[in-house]
Amino acid sequence: MQHLEEVKNILSDVLSLGERKKFLNEDSILLGSLPELDSMAVVNVITALEEHFGITVDDDEISAGTFESLGSLTHFVEQKLAE
Repeated sequence: MQHLEEVKNILSDVLSLGERKKFLNEDSILLGSLPELDSMAVVNVITALEEHFGITVDDDEISAGTFESLGSLTHFVEQKLAE
């Protein structure tokens, strides 16, 4: 996963995770584990990912599985980059 660190940095910046960022890895559970990750934060994370990577995300492409873990979110971004 070549974009893992970039996605982690964006997630950390949007959610203001501070020092907790260093504990995030590919297997880190996001939904339910990060209280900051509410519905509005999901929208903000998606917007930040779109701007950073130059991708477009349609509403019907996002599911709870996308935000299950840092790895699943990174995989989603990498799939969008490959389109």
